[in-house]
Amino acid sequence: MLPMPDFAELHRQRRRHAHVTQQLLWEEYRQANPDGYRYSRFCELYQRWRSKQDVVLRQEHKAGEKLFVDWAGDTIPIYDPRGGPVQQAHLFVAVLGASSYTYAEVTPDEQLASWIGAHVRAFEFFQGTPKLVVPDNAKTGVTKACRYDPDLNPTYQEMAMHYGLGVVPARPYKPRDKAKAESGVLLAERWVIAALRHRKFFSIEELNQAIRELRDRINQRPFRKREGSRASQFMAVDKPALNPLPTEPFDLSQWSRARVNIDYHIAFDTNYYSVPYNLVHELVEVRSTPTTIELFYKGQRVASHLRARGHGHTVTIPEHRPRSHQAHLEWTPSRMVHWAQSIGPYTARLFERILADKPHPEMGFRSCLGIIRLAGQYSVARMEAAAERALVTGACRYQSVKSILKNSLDALPVVEPPPTSPPPPHDNIRGAEYFD
Repeated sequence: MLPMPDFAELHRQRRRHAHVTQQLLWEEYRQANPDGYRYSRFCELYQRWRSKQDVVLRQEHKAGEKLFVDWAGDTIPIYDPRGGPVQQAHLFVAVLGASSYTYAEVTPDEQLASWIGAHVRAFEFFQGTPKLVVPDNAKTGVTKACRYDPDLNPTYQEMAMHYGLGVVPARPYKPRDKAKAESGVLLAERWVIAALRHRKFFSIEELNQAIRELRDRINQRPFRKREGSRASQFMAVDKPALNPLPTEPFDLSQWSRARVNIDYHIAFDTNYYSVPYNLVHELVEVRSTPTTIELFYKGQRVASHLRARGHGHTVTIPEHRPRSHQAHLEWTPSRMVHWAQSIGPYTARLFERILADKPHPEMGFRSCLGIIRLAGQYSVARMEAAAERALVTGACRYQSVKSILKNSLDALPVVEPPPTSPPPPHDNIRGAEYFD
């Protein structure tokens, strides 16, 4: 009897090395067994061995257990009635495992908002939710594809929690894991995309109306090899087993990350939102909905804001600021002048002069705040005397007032500077009238 090749080992070598051929494996087999099988018989035995290994598991789908979802590969054109560029609509398909009851719609793209929105509308169409959703490993729903432990998009995971269902992505490169979705997509492509090939659509709404009519026709079509239709099987098998819908539909949110700037705000969608100041330079998670912005640090919510509209807006919660910043912002120009008047007229005039000399009053805040702090160290009389000297000498700055008080110059009598005399007449001095 001729020696039998170890086909299991040879098969492992072929899968491990892309360039290993049956010819090479046979030649190595003949080198070890000169009297072994010839090439044609070797190939025949190998193919017979493979056919016994590649056994397909027939999936038995339980009622209301799984919903298979996927995007169709082909798109449907949407034309601009004004002659603009053609938009491609993307077909979303959802198929229940037990009844094959099918939902289909088109969306303008395959982004997260379209993906989540199509799921929500599919659940409403089925009037319930399954135990599990089985998507393909599209980046829209699966952040990182993995055979054993895929990472879901946080928003997709949050949607699943809202509806009380699990998400089990199909294994990468294993189309049999989502055979229902594959067959549903094929059915939709044949009975929707192909059926609409002669029609011209000018809006997503118009196209979805046509798809709804075809979708209902697909679900009502009688099965060829068994009794009933998808619709009748759905009513008898899947619908009674579906979980009820929650009272409120899922509020679409998107997750992202942002670094807290030195001003304890994060930048999101061209606007700025505050977090507690002790999180400066930290990485936080941003959950955004059409109406709110929530910020999380290590899984804990640290801030919640109403979403700003427009560009360049800053949304700040006062408690997020350090105490020094809060105190700084509590002082307004009118409040500063009012405080200065409680010290005396010279201090009030000094504050007015400081604020008036700046291009914007806020630029004089620091000087005024510094002088207010000096009032905690010196008496009212000395503050008034220092303010008078600063006004007379024109040294209307915080540093000047501080120097006057530190060096006790406020105790010296204030001497008005002598008036400046006009320059003597001279032939080279032309006067203002020369420029008229």
